Amino acid sequence: MLDILACPIDKYYPLDLFELASKGDVVEQGVLYCNRCMRFYPIIDEIPVLLPDELREKQKDIEFLQKWQQLPEKVIKQGKPWHL
Repeated sequence: MLDILACPIDKYYPLDLFELASKGDVVEQGVLYCNRCMRFYPIIDEIPVLLPDELREKQKDIEFLQKWQQLPEKVIKQGKPWHL
């Protein structure tokens, strides 16, 4: 599926994938990251959450970042629309 996903904000392709938890070839928890606009999109329960900024829930995204501190610094400290 990664072959068809692009950033919903700037349509950049390909997105970087950071796997946090997986079973076989299925990513259960992770992050998709756009290197152009520096936005991150969480993957929760195998579902990529590719929502525009105005539809995202800031508190849920912050909790996700706090839970997965092993993410690269560019996601945690600089990722948009918000970061730690």
